[in-house]
Amino acid sequence: MTTNRGAGRTADVAIVGGGVIGCAVARRAARDGLSVVVLERGTPGMEASWAAAGMLSPLAEADGPGAFLDLLMAARRMYPAYAAALREETGVDVAYSDAGTLYAALRAEDEEELEARWRWQSAAGLPLERLTATEAREAEPALSPAVRAALRFPGDHPVDTRALGAALWSAAARAGAEFRLGAHAVRLLRDGDRATGVECAGGERIEAGAVVLAGGAWAGRMEGLPRPVPVEPVHGQLLALEAVPPLFRHVVDTPRCYLVPRAAGRLIVGATVERTGDRKAVTPWGLRRLIDGAVEAAPALEHAPLAEAWSGLRPGTPDGVPILGADPDVPNLVYATGHFRNGILLAPLTGERIGALLARGEWCPDVAPFGIARFGGDSLAGAPAP
Repeated sequence: MTTNRGAGRTADVAIVGGGVIGCAVARRAARDGLSVVVLERGTPGMEASWAAAGMLSPLAEADGPGAFLDLLMAARRMYPAYAAALREETGVDVAYSDAGTLYAALRAEDEEELEARWRWQSAAGLPLERLTATEAREAEPALSPAVRAALRFPGDHPVDTRALGAALWSAAARAGAEFRLGAHAVRLLRDGDRATGVECAGGERIEAGAVVLAGGAWAGRMEGLPRPVPVEPVHGQLLALEAVPPLFRHVVDTPRCYLVPRAAGRLIVGATVERTGDRKAVTPWGLRRLIDGAVEAAPALEHAPLAEAWSGLRPGTPDGVPILGADPDVPNLVYATGHFRNGILLAPLTGERIGALLARGEWCPDVAPFGIARFGGDSLAGAPAP
């Protein structure tokens, strides 16, 4: 894909959305010499990116082998070098840790799910270990005595998502990307089968050689798009408990919640999955589910102080996997959205793959299955947007 500037162009690339995905794409494209404008209606990294717990856990997320698991595993392999590069570029430590994940079965039905996971993951030769109840409690003594068995994913890692968002914003800006904060993109501008830029609320027009749609849960809300973008907000609530001294070394995952240890004894508990539209709120229902799940996994948390509670809106798709790549009918409109619960894990890979597409027209086979054409439907392309 070529994005060379022509007469009157503001930028080679206009990116709609400044979360970790938009910032990762901006960083890569700017480092490749493209002029980049990021349109962010709020503060970069302060929506789904800020709310996430930061688990880099492909084997806990995938339901079976295939292209999606391969994509998650490729992204996880990128993280050590990526985190080091961000620290060198910005001085921000994203707290990348090699603690691993312990997936614990606490009920009979949990044990059935664990067995199913063990069968397909071990048959696929994936890196995991099966632990008895005794071994699980030796690994994590704070686990409930009710634990029946566990799987350990030693290659999993957590990161501090709030630090990651700040680092990517800084890295993209240092690479030369321009951030226009408070810019609410409302319309894709087109001339036939070419995107020509973006119109913002208030009438400002940003002309660009390519447009990247990285608007998260709101990616499909712009006018002038050539087709429906099937992304919807999926509400998630989280909380943080003070657990001093720290109770866990691993990330602990159960079918009802996950527990992510942070520095200085803070423990992140998440997350609900609610389809409630644009509503973003912490509710008694959500808090009760999270607290019950945390105490079930670790009874010692029953009296842990509640430090913080928050929520965010993930960008969900009908099949739960992201939308990546160029539009079939408007080839300089590029999608980088719909990452659902894996935006933090996939941010480095998405940034590199979309950046390579923008700068050099290169498209890696591992992202080919995730194009928007998989949803079918007729293009809505018609007269250029006014």
